[in-house]
Amino acid sequence: MSFSKQIFWVFIFAIAFAFVEASVVVYLRLLYYPAGFQFPLKFTSDFPLIVEVAREVSTIAMLGAAGVIAGTTRWSRFAYFAIVFGVWDIFYYVWLKVVLGWPASLLEWDVLFLIPVPWIGPVVAPVLISLMLILAGWLILQKEQRGGMFKPGRRAWVLSILGSAVILFSFTYDLDATLRFQMPMPYRYELLGLGMILYGFALASAVKIKSL
Repeated sequence: MSFSKQIFWVFIFAIAFAFVEASVVVYLRLLYYPAGFQFPLKFTSDFPLIVEVAREVSTIAMLGAAGVIAGTTRWSRFAYFAIVFGVWDIFYYVWLKVVLGWPASLLEWDVLFLIPVPWIGPVVAPVLISLMLILAGWLILQKEQRGGMFKPGRRAWVLSILGSAVILFSFTYDLDATLRFQMPMPYRYELLGLGMILYGFALASAVKIKSL
């Protein structure tokens, strides 16, 4: 299969799987937030938390499997996973907007992940991260398509780890309010910005973009 067809089917899978994921959330919100989803969170004793965590694990496993199937080398598999994840995450919100009319804006709060603790933040955060993942995956694949070997150096690893730590902190720094079902403190957009800058420099270093 040609590279363009491979990318096409990867996008089809990610977009279709995003609708499956969004449909589950539609049903959950109809059950537990009939008046509309909003913060502070309101979980009842019968909320299937264990099932939700298992669903998230299964989702990551499926996205990872798609990357493994599509790629042929270690880094091409990661690149396809990054693209699949990014497209899936963006279209997850696209489908929620189509079906529920939510989010009203990219600044709406959402529960982003539950493992190992709840991650919360505005929709714009995962969207920006997903765009970065798609870009990173694409650049890695382009490098390998041209016969080059993708080998991120120590600086790229350090910058990407620091960026991940900063962004993860921005999602969990007010964990106590989340666990107590209280309204969280305002989101730290400066941490998101710093994390994205670190990601950008990490990617530039990894693929040897001279202008950065």
